[in-house]
Amino acid sequence: MTSFSSPTGSQRDTGLHPGGPDSSADTLIELGQVQLNLRSGAGEVNILRGIDLTVPAGESVSIVGPSGAGKSTLMMLMAGLERATSGSVRVAGQELGGMSEDQLALFRRARIGIVFQAFRLVPTMSALENVAIPLELAGAADAFERAEEGLRAVGLGHRLTHYPDQLSGGEQQRVALARAFVAGPSLLLADEPTGNLDGTTGAQVIDLMFDLKRRHGTTLVLITHDLDLAQRCDRIVHLTDGLISADEYTDAASRAGERTAANA
Repeated sequence: MTSFSSPTGSQRDTGLHPGGPDSSADTLIELGQVQLNLRSGAGEVNILRGIDLTVPAGESVSIVGPSGAGKSTLMMLMAGLERATSGSVRVAGQELGGMSEDQLALFRRARIGIVFQAFRLVPTMSALENVAIPLELAGAADAFERAEEGLRAVGLGHRLTHYPDQLSGGEQQRVALARAFVAGPSLLLADEPTGNLDGTTGAQVIDLMFDLKRRHGTTLVLITHDLDLAQRCDRIVHLTDGLISADEYTDAASRAGERTAANA
């Protein structure tokens, strides 16, 4: 498959980090005593109740737990789409809680790719136009060339002009993956990315996602109910009632370590 083009440093640097886009090379995510409380008619609801989590750059982490445990909320905090009630949320060296909404939008555009269960493609845009969106917003002169390259990398070079309703579910999720990776993000957040797909199609999409993650060295945080899928990540974090109840490395992490040692 064709690899995505990596954007230049000037394209990726939002100016938000004084050391440039790659100065936080060892740790990508740092959460310290993160709490999120929401008000309801019945009173305050504690969604997250003191999360401490560190994710090294390049690692793949699955977050599992029962419905209502706070998995998707945790992902939204990492993306700067929700704000913590208290605690620290740092991603790529940036404290997200201190950013304005405009700064967060710029940070996401430069640093974070997101894949949702429901695809979230723009229905009135072609596959090519959907993938080009983040590049156009960033002012990239070659947005459509890179978007085409991204679609070819996920096996959809023949679907450039097709609209979402002309694509299968698996093809739509491939478009979403291409869009998430095309700007060269440091972090990919995936929330139940196979939830709307059949088993065979879902497995193909996941294989593609992990392949792209490996080739780009992207950090992956995957929300899933599927424990077999979770085992493909380096690490599994169990969330229960808004707290981390277990945090364990998997056989996948051992195999990655063995490959690294063999290549040293």
